[in-house]
Amino acid sequence: MPRPLIGITAYLEAARWGDWVKEAVLSPPSYARAVEKAGGAPVVLPPLNLGGIDDYVRGLSGVILAGGGELDPSLYGAAREERVRDPQPHRDRFELALARAAVKADLPLLASGRGMHVLNVAQGGTLIPWLPEAVDHGRHAAAQAHRIHISASSRLGKTVGDTVEVAAPHHQAVKRLGTGLLAVAWADDQIVEGVELQGHRFGVGVQWSLGRAGDNRLVEALIEAARH
Repeated sequence: MPRPLIGITAYLEAARWGDWVKEAVLSPPSYARAVEKAGGAPVVLPPLNLGGIDDYVRGLSGVILAGGGELDPSLYGAAREERVRDPQPHRDRFELALARAAVKADLPLLASGRGMHVLNVAQGGTLIPWLPEAVDHGRHAAAQAHRIHISASSRLGKTVGDTVEVAAPHHQAVKRLGTGLLAVAWADDQIVEGVELQGHRFGVGVQWSLGRAGDNRLVEALIEAARH
């Protein structure tokens, strides 16, 4: 049986080769390795051509919305936040369109970190533009391990258990959930750390990085859904 093709979103950044500095499509190898380990075939998606998104959705068996920098607050109706680093409008536009197309096509979808924020905004939700100020502490922004509580009846809970320890720094967080999304995981301060798409074949978003401490169960679940 052919391995399912799993698209992975990526950066478009300047990179150096010898004396050359040019724009490059970049993806941390941890995503591709997690997909290969789970039995899939990784395909890195350059955030270039919105016109090619329907072709991606038709040709892929699943999508990973990968982590990265913060979304531009103007995309969900918030004021410009000076502490958010310069947005990447090309990546934001591409990933929002890809997320909407994947949801519409019922394509298995796994969103990590920034990817969960993309999924939420694509579904009409909003974000907290600068989380440390909203919760009056910096634990989310620091690389401190903290406990996440997960609904045991959710797909996420059935896959990884009802609690996990994560250390995944983030400066934004889900504020208002998008259409069709259900919160299924929370930090101790009730910040949403996991969401699921109701009625979707496989649609899961988590605030933490995939392959955490060698745990590949979420990617394995994505691949299993992609096979069917």
